[in-house]
Amino acid sequence: MASSLAFPCLQLNFQSPTNSASTRRFVLRPICASVSEKSSSSSSSSQSSVSAQPAADLPIKKIPGDYGLPFVGPIKDRQDYFYNQGREEFFKSRIQKYQSTVFRVNMPPGPLITNKSQVVALLDGKSFQVLFDVSKVEKKDVFTGTYMPSLDLTGGYRILSYLDPSEPKHDKLKRVMFFLLKSGIKSVIPEFHSSYSQFFETLESKLADKGKANFNEANDQAAFNFLARALYGANPADTQLGTDGPKLVQKWVLFQLSPILLLGLPKFIEDPLFHSFRLPPFLVKKDYQRLYDFFYHSSAHVLDEAERLGVSRDEACHNLLFATCFNSFGGMKLFFPNMIKWLGRAGAKLHNQLAQEIRSAVRTNGGNITMSALEQMPLMKSVVYEAFRIDPPVPLQTPKIFEKAAEFVPDRFVGEQGEKLLQHVLWSNGPETENPTVGNKQCAGKDFVMLASRLLVVEFFLRYDSFEIEVATSPLGPAITMTSLKRASF
Repeated sequence: MASSLAFPCLQLNFQSPTNSASTRRFVLRPICASVSEKSSSSSSSSQSSVSAQPAADLPIKKIPGDYGLPFVGPIKDRQDYFYNQGREEFFKSRIQKYQSTVFRVNMPPGPLITNKSQVVALLDGKSFQVLFDVSKVEKKDVFTGTYMPSLDLTGGYRILSYLDPSEPKHDKLKRVMFFLLKSGIKSVIPEFHSSYSQFFETLESKLADKGKANFNEANDQAAFNFLARALYGANPADTQLGTDGPKLVQKWVLFQLSPILLLGLPKFIEDPLFHSFRLPPFLVKKDYQRLYDFFYHSSAHVLDEAERLGVSRDEACHNLLFATCFNSFGGMKLFFPNMIKWLGRAGAKLHNQLAQEIRSAVRTNGGNITMSALEQMPLMKSVVYEAFRIDPPVPLQTPKIFEKAAEFVPDRFVGEQGEKLLQHVLWSNGPETENPTVGNKQCAGKDFVMLASRLLVVEFFLRYDSFEIEVATSPLGPAITMTSLKRASF
């Protein structure tokens, strides 16, 4: 249940300096946040791994950069971000220009969707981690950055992802998510095996028929089926939803994220249509209702717990839908192709090492995939951590933390020294070494997502010795085509 979006920037908005209770508003992608000047005595749920000097000992410097003319500046920066430079060059060129990893800039979408485009980018390891300190950072309505999608897309409710921990409903809704995860934990390993065995059979059938297979399409169906079966005990194919779940979710997510996605359409169509105006929610209302009906009828045990905690069944169901479809399914839709991309590029030598380790550990545990067996696979665990580290990364700040930061290093997190680096793996809206609580914004399903990702690698190399792929791009990450699957030979 990934709780953050893969965007590499940070936002600051300042109230009028005449206001004595001024606030500073930060939004950092993948961590989106608002910073207010709360009491420094509040305890932080996530301490930075880099100790800072007292503020009095640090020189005060003016933050470089500028926002340009009203309306014009945000549009110019949007054009650079999406079309003229691209995301990486957008930030890299400004780091070079200002000789600083902290600078002022506008972030998409800007006009006409929002007038809150002014941000301060934090692109180094020290400044970045302040955003995990909820005694300083208020994370209200900033999950998607500088704009917030219409509440009509979530049943009229502000979903958990948009709530600050200080809001009373945050505690209750996060407890609902913890209950959902706990109630389904025993089903995760067997249901993953079941869903992804069907996935592998689909890939093999397509390869035999056409000589290649679309990984992403098959993964979408397997991921949705797995989540429904493991967390809710429901098989979508046996309901009115059928096999439509993934395409309904993708359409619904598009209506929320289109202002910050590059869809690959001609610029003169894409920018005015998707980056300047919101898509009307009524166009996806019927699709969303089908998803809602499935989750409402499949989650009675969780809705009962929600009512006990003081959350209405209706609000709880909209939150379950969002957590499962946007966060969890969306995470698997993004992370799994990314991981296969890096594994595929690493080649047969790594594949053989993983196959040897994984099969040995499973044999030692009676031929079964168990939690104990997974803990006996240090290379597999490191590979998964490395995939989460590198894609999406915290842009342009990792070389001082990770040696060969731009390279995929499979054994980076093996051993005592490797484990020390886990504090800098931040995909879950907090360090990998810390845990989600009701008092922070770290992903409630952090361990669930990590477990599912490990299971994908394990299932893959129990079944295959090696594989080959082709990689293309898509609006939501790499598009993977499987061109070869070599069945297990030992």
